[in-house]
Amino acid sequence: MSEPTEIRTQSVIAKRRRTVLKAGGTLLISLLTPLTARAAQILAVRMWPAEDYTRITLENDSDLKTQHFTLKNPERLVIDIEGIDLSPTLKSLVAKVQPNDPYVSQIRVGQNKPHVVRLVFDLKEEVNPQVFTLAPIAEYQHRLVFDLYPVNPPDPIAALIREGKWSLDDPVDSGLSSPTPPLAENTPPFAEPKPGPKPNTAPQVTRMLTIALDPGHGGEDPGAIGRRGSYEKNIVLSIAKRLKAKLEREPNMRVMLTRDGDYFVPLGTRVQKARRVNADLFVSIHADAFVKPTANGSSVFALSEKGASSTAARWLANKENAADLIGGANLKNGADKQLASVLFDLSTTAQINDSLKLGKAVLQEIGGINRLHKNAVEQAGFAVLKAPDIPSILIETAFISNPEEEAKLNDNAYQDKMAEAIAQGIKRYFAKNPPLAKGRMM
Repeated sequence: MSEPTEIRTQSVIAKRRRTVLKAGGTLLISLLTPLTARAAQILAVRMWPAEDYTRITLENDSDLKTQHFTLKNPERLVIDIEGIDLSPTLKSLVAKVQPNDPYVSQIRVGQNKPHVVRLVFDLKEEVNPQVFTLAPIAEYQHRLVFDLYPVNPPDPIAALIREGKWSLDDPVDSGLSSPTPPLAENTPPFAEPKPGPKPNTAPQVTRMLTIALDPGHGGEDPGAIGRRGSYEKNIVLSIAKRLKAKLEREPNMRVMLTRDGDYFVPLGTRVQKARRVNADLFVSIHADAFVKPTANGSSVFALSEKGASSTAARWLANKENAADLIGGANLKNGADKQLASVLFDLSTTAQINDSLKLGKAVLQEIGGINRLHKNAVEQAGFAVLKAPDIPSILIETAFISNPEEEAKLNDNAYQDKMAEAIAQGIKRYFAKNPPLAKGRMM
């Protein structure tokens, strides 16, 4: 090959190499550009209307930034979500509005500008909106949450008044907006009758008894899920409603449910509701789950000051206490943190002793309809049992993770038997522990 020909060949090869490299670089840029500029994807939208508040949840594959403001005449909430484009999933939010939603009449969704979607909530009344994000947990990815609270929150006593079960003469807790006054040393806020040689001579007080029933989980938090797809939150709500009906057949008993529908209630709010109505008892209802499907039986738990009574009790308490993270409590809210701190610090020995008596009475009755997982009341640090002045128990009605017990829990007859057993246990407790007269809680 001559020298000019060799030079031309090398020049052609070099040009081709530059062309290939340039094309490769262009291809690499075209592949990387969508990744860096890609809008976040909305995976699911959910809506949870309730008298307490309405919650709207957007589940997505990344953390989202928002701006929001309200408008008057008519009342509206406007939310701009950055980094997303309008999608069929997001558009489906429009159809999620239910006619009986107390606070939202309709939702409008549109592309406000590139990569910014605007949501407009047409409201039925003025609300205090809380907009916050939740990090991935359990089965959920990132969540953007809008909680629409009424400016005038519903009072749990109002429902009892509407039902004709509350009079103006009843004592009322003023709430936890101000600290509870300090007690004299060694004086429990929920005192038992002083022991003596004639314990039955203590005067019995005839008055209305207020029972707070707490169906566990709800809304974003399904609780345990059975192999057949049963949700704990639905089963325990059904049992709680049956139990409410049975207790209210008694002439001196009335019941307040911490939730009466499928919506999330933070643990501290459940306790606060019970204290607001000056409850005599607090009964939290659940359906247990364990990694082994063979685990079975019913259990009753009380609070512990010194640690869990067993490893299983500690494991269960940790799982139940995670409800706020799964359900989506707005932990950035300073009031929620303050409330939790107050409740956690005021638990007393007297409250725990009364809770153990209540738990024993209920456990004996439940043992008549189902195998007991443990023959004694167990104890652990359940956050929902930390009302300082109310005997409180948590009932695990059965193992929803056990296929046989899951079938029982879905059976109307079993639910009714469980409700009847708990009711009988509560009545047995009061028969042995007559209620004291209650003054107005301050």
